[in-house]
Amino acid sequence: MAGPATLARGEPDLSQTPLEQINLAQLAPRTLIAPNFRAYELTQSDLASRRGIANGFDSEQHLRSAIHLARHVLQAVRDAFKAFTPNSVYRSQALERVLKNKPSTWVSTSQHATGEACDIEIVGMPTLALAAWARDHLDDFDQIICECYDPRVGPNSGWVHISLKAPGQGSNRRQCLSYVPDASGRLVYVTGLQAMA
Repeated sequence: MAGPATLARGEPDLSQTPLEQINLAQLAPRTLIAPNFRAYELTQSDLASRRGIANGFDSEQHLRSAIHLARHVLQAVRDAFKAFTPNSVYRSQALERVLKNKPSTWVSTSQHATGEACDIEIVGMPTLALAAWARDHLDDFDQIICECYDPRVGPNSGWVHISLKAPGQGSNRRQCLSYVPDASGRLVYVTGLQAMA
């Protein structure tokens, strides 16, 4: 089997490599895993960096899930809106616990913890409009969630959570939700894409 292609600067290019042929051992941080995304973008986290939390992939499946997401969701957004960096893609269990203030025995069921979800924003684009664009233009998705978007705060308040199941992990639900306050002010998930009232 031939080795990975390399870019002009000698960096590995796995952007066209089938998922089942990609493994953790061959993945350097600057490895290209989609036409416009590198491996480090799938695990970067300001919180993890500040707190010294390990946020590396814990399995080949989670790595491949995140690459599948990058190729089919992040790349589609990049093709439409030019360069951007996702807020969050993969989050280790340790990072999930700190982020959500949970005890060391708690296990997250978030799709971020399996590499199947990303949180994104596009500078200057209303978060609700980005969520609607994703709903209308992505070939497939599991969930699109417009989270904490309040137009009174500004167009980039909140973020859009998009998940995509990896091949062999079941059917995508194509579910659209919003994470907004209920009548008592508690944040809840509701059906459909909407801003905070």
